[in-house]
Amino acid sequence: MRYVLRRILHGSLLLTGVSVLTFAFTQLAPGDYYSEMRVDPTVAPETVDALRHRAGLDRPWPVRYAAWAGSVLKGDFGYSLAYGEPVAPLVRERLGATLLLAGTATLAAWLLAIPLGICYATRRGWQEALAGAATAVLLIIPDLLLALVALLAAVETRWFPAGGMASADGSSMGVAARMEDVARHLVLPAGVLAIGMLPMLLRHVRAAMRDAMDSGFARSARAQGIPPLRLLVRHLLPAAANPLVSLFGLSLGGLLSASLLVEVIMGWPGLGPLLVDAIMARDMAVVLAVALLAAAFLIVGNLAADLLLYRLDPRIRAGK
Repeated sequence: MRYVLRRILHGSLLLTGVSVLTFAFTQLAPGDYYSEMRVDPTVAPETVDALRHRAGLDRPWPVRYAAWAGSVLKGDFGYSLAYGEPVAPLVRERLGATLLLAGTATLAAWLLAIPLGICYATRRGWQEALAGAATAVLLIIPDLLLALVALLAAVETRWFPAGGMASADGSSMGVAARMEDVARHLVLPAGVLAIGMLPMLLRHVRAAMRDAMDSGFARSARAQGIPPLRLLVRHLLPAAANPLVSLFGLSLGGLLSASLLVEVIMGWPGLGPLLVDAIMARDMAVVLAVALLAAAFLIVGNLAADLLLYRLDPRIRAGK
């Protein structure tokens, strides 16, 4: 419990620091939600000043941060000027779509990375060189290009829907048909995210397996005649688990941020389009909420990885 409480305290302090810096950086951006009204000759300057005063935008930013932090603690994340309602319902109705996309892509990427990384680590010669070249090519291709190619392929082949989360007649479908429709819409954006994440995972899985395979206990086990499959499952995979568990925690939080761009390009109704609209409208309450959620998921992913490591590694439990 001491270990868990210590990690939660560290995460809370880090999240507080992220919120302060994010709020301060948003205040450095020129203008606010009412800036465009000042160049409109039909709107009096006194009207703009009154609107800014009612929204609290004329107060010093530390005072505004304190008010915003208080609203975050209450769970409403402030008030959206563009939508004219609290931010929490706006984020809540789109968060499920983002989590579905990010979770599916993370699961798919890891299910591919572990067996392919093990295979990559056990190959030598031209097979290793070919796998390394393919990984390097995938690593340098940006997610934006992958998303555009996927959209072009969807338009040309019509195998999968080119954007959105459901068909126009999705509301009239049955439960099974609606789930199938969402799954068809999910294939392309989740595939783009998984492919973008796969090269990095492959390299880490390969490095962890190589370290385990070249260790002294592995050579001793092979010398004793332990079958390769048993050696892999019973000894090498547990030995390579620690760095992979840490990487899994980072991937949980990092993929949420990466999914925002893919959502905008491929029309997935998650937090990405909401964030872009909020940035264009200078609706800083929504921007802050999405940024804070991304940081929170990264911290929660690291916390989950730390707890798994605590369970798997007796050296951590012993305080070493």
